[in-house]
Amino acid sequence: MPTDPYIPARPDARPRQQQNLPPGVAPPPGARWRAERPGDLRGPLGESGPLGGTPGPSVGYAYALAERARDRFSLGPHEHDADAVAVVAEIAAKRAAAFGRAPVMPDVELAAALLGYDGSALPAFTDARSRLVSDAAHSYRRRRSLVDEVPAELLHLPAADVRARAAQWRSALAERVAATA
Repeated sequence: MPTDPYIPARPDARPRQQQNLPPGVAPPPGARWRAERPGDLRGPLGESGPLGGTPGPSVGYAYALAERARDRFSLGPHEHDADAVAVVAEIAAKRAAAFGRAPVMPDVELAAALLGYDGSALPAFTDARSRLVSDAAHSYRRRRSLVDEVPAELLHLPAADVRARAAQWRSALAERVAATA
């Protein structure tokens, strides 16, 4: 089978570094990169503020991981699993992005535990959660506003500390939901 002329036939025939430079000449150092294009994020975390999100590497993978954990979620009577998956994935992505890495299954498990989808939520919070998460799979605003309720400081803690403080965060969130209802 013929081979294209620009592909070396043997691995040892590949070009070496600085192949075409004369002796004693080195390539110049790379120029400093700056966010100048229209789509570039400015600042350390891009846009900040409500509903902005947290940019990170491969945050969409959190949805695939949350789909895998879907069968283990303990849902309330009026909750849909698609809404739970969407919110859990977004919180897991927020936690992973806070550490500057892609989401992993422990992030999804921690997000599910934080929202009580692991079965640890009291009935009062389950009712409040069903109002908060209702239609979250189809509403960016609803989903992001719930994710923004999770403090970044809480997500930076080790998993055991987050689980220990989850009940306190849930009760505070349930009180805010009850006050607005």
